[in-house]
Amino acid sequence: MKRSALAGLLITAAMLASPVFAGSQDDLCTINLQKIRDAKVSTEQMSEGLKSDIDATIHQATAAKARGTEDGAKECISLTTQAMQKIQNTTKGDQ
Repeated sequence: MKRSALAGLLITAAMLASPVFAGSQDDLCTINLQKIRDAKVSTEQMSEGLKSDIDATIHQATAAKARGTEDGAKECISLTTQAMQKIQNTTKGDQ
């Protein structure tokens, strides 16, 4: 698991460091938000604490996206990527 988490973080860092058009970043933010919402509904192992943490992250990411700036899109992607990693760790029983 630690290898896949490390690989995921490296891939995320590479994605954030690469020059990407703002529209593509906004699309990735939207896709990540939808994946999180889907996982929240379909993941039975999620604790109430994690659900509230994920809800707060969704709120923060949506606010960042609403700014309509490249920095807002990057912040949204960062927040949603972290949330997806938390959900993935929970479904694997690591949390």
